[in-house]
Amino acid sequence: MTQVTLVSDGELLVRIAERDRAAFDELYGRFSRPVLRLAARWLRDRLRAEDATQETFAAVWRSAGTYRPERGPGAPWLYTVARNAIVSQTRARLEPVAELPDSPSTLPGPAERADSNWIKLRVRRAVAELPEQQRILIELAYWSELSQSEIAARLDVPLGTVKTRTRAALTRLDELLERDELL
Repeated sequence: MTQVTLVSDGELLVRIAERDRAAFDELYGRFSRPVLRLAARWLRDRLRAEDATQETFAAVWRSAGTYRPERGPGAPWLYTVARNAIVSQTRARLEPVAELPDSPSTLPGPAERADSNWIKLRVRRAVAELPEQQRILIELAYWSELSQSEIAARLDVPLGTVKTRTRAALTRLDELLERDELL
């Protein structure tokens, strides 16, 4: 009668750390079904359980060198690896699934963005052509979003002067933009 010697799980892990494929196949044969059952119980999804099982054994292959026989048998170490893979699958499941919108987007498309960028470029060029006093007023009013009172205080000029210069700047800006449009 032939006596079969069963290699311990820990011994298999030590051999797997040395890249012994036969040891890996034997360990996989022992634990793949129990790990799959455990994952299916936790995840309640067969496909995710299969993913967790696959990740468990990929992690065993990668990290078998971290197993220390003096700390205990191999099975608890392997189930810790399995638990980590299952937890990873659980977290992945909690990520929201992107939904397709029911209605078309109200955001501008490429053509609208191109038009908008072209207009911005034209306005910036026209503002750059304004005399310095007028250009500063327009930049403070429209790009820094300051009120006319705030501009008067910042430039230390009377409010009436700010209003007059702003009106003149807007008139000149309109002329420059019309000229640019004709070119």
